[in-house]
Amino acid sequence: MLPWNRVLRPVAALLLAAAATLVPAATARAEAAVTSSSGWNDYSCKPSAAHPRPVVLVHGTFANGIDNWLTLAPYLKNRGYCVFSLDYGQLPGVPLFYGLGPIDESAEQLDAFVDKVLAATGATETDLVGHSQGGLMPRYYLKYLGGAAEVHTFVGIAPSNHGTTLNGLTNLLAYFPGAADLLSTATPALADQVAGSAFLTRLNAGGDTVPGVHYTVIATKYDEVVTPYRSQFLSGSDVHNVLIQDLCPLDLSEHAALGLLDRIAFHEVTNALDPAHATATTCLSAVG
Repeated sequence: MLPWNRVLRPVAALLLAAAATLVPAATARAEAAVTSSSGWNDYSCKPSAAHPRPVVLVHGTFANGIDNWLTLAPYLKNRGYCVFSLDYGQLPGVPLFYGLGPIDESAEQLDAFVDKVLAATGATETDLVGHSQGGLMPRYYLKYLGGAAEVHTFVGIAPSNHGTTLNGLTNLLAYFPGAADLLSTATPALADQVAGSAFLTRLNAGGDTVPGVHYTVIATKYDEVVTPYRSQFLSGSDVHNVLIQDLCPLDLSEHAALGLLDRIAFHEVTNALDPAHATATTCLSAVG
């Protein structure tokens, strides 16, 4: 009989492959130079009267604060926003691929980063936009770390708000003794995002939202990572849940593309950030 670790590792690898938004890491240094020269993560940026709150972008699992936002950050910057992004959830010995550590600890990193942005910009509140785990993790900061006093609007793109079944793959964990423990040890953030996890049970107890924060969720019915896709939606008195295909039936974006490339989704992000000047999001928003 094969040793258990030889059976468990492929299962964990399958979960990692399905849940991760993988992006090329080899160009990270060059991308950082582009970021700096374009004014993204520019701590001298002062919010304008039109856009008085800096925007903090929160990457997803297996991503980082540069690669995840190569399209959305310039999109927002070109529209007059002060834009910032952070790295979080680093594991020892794992460069460039982040969002892997325990989600509650990552929320503490976000808390410190928001304080840094507010101090630099002089703003009293920020707006958050997150993709995948980045659309989930800030909810812990809002609920348990005082973030509701520092955040006006929170937009989640394909967020894992109620966990994922990975189209039923997570059910296989029960058939491999020790698999769940292996996943929790190797990549705690993935274990935290499995539907029914202890982390999600605590986070969602008593309601999905906290008072004082405006929530928007943008999902795609073609999401193959956070499944079922409707589990991404939040319940609450100040929540706007958006299915991107209701705005443009031709939009075929799946989980990664929705946060990395989809300008229709980006247009809906700007509507959420500035509802007073919102315009209808349609298929034509892709070229706007």
